Amino acid sequence: MKVATVSQKGWIVIPREIRELYGMHPGTKVAIVDYGGGVSLVPLPDDPIEAAQGFLQDGSDEPLTEELLKERRREYEREEAKIQRFGGQ
Repeated sequence: MKVATVSQKGWIVIPREIRELYGMHPGTKVAIVDYGGGVSLVPLPDDPIEAAQGFLQDGSDEPLTEELLKERRREYEREEAKIQRFGGQ
């Protein structure tokens, strides 16, 4: 665990090892997150658009709507099979 001291101006120095680990350099913006009893510093990317690229991809080349439709068809078939098993019409 690394420890920093808050100065009279409210400044802290982030230890070098942590800055290097998270790629923080002069000018890096950080989000200060209040967890109700704790605080976290979260480094923000220099280019948020580039950092978010591919964020919603699941590794499949198939569109998500097609996957959803296939899953809905499978659910429908399972329900139909249950109905048939229990004497449904």
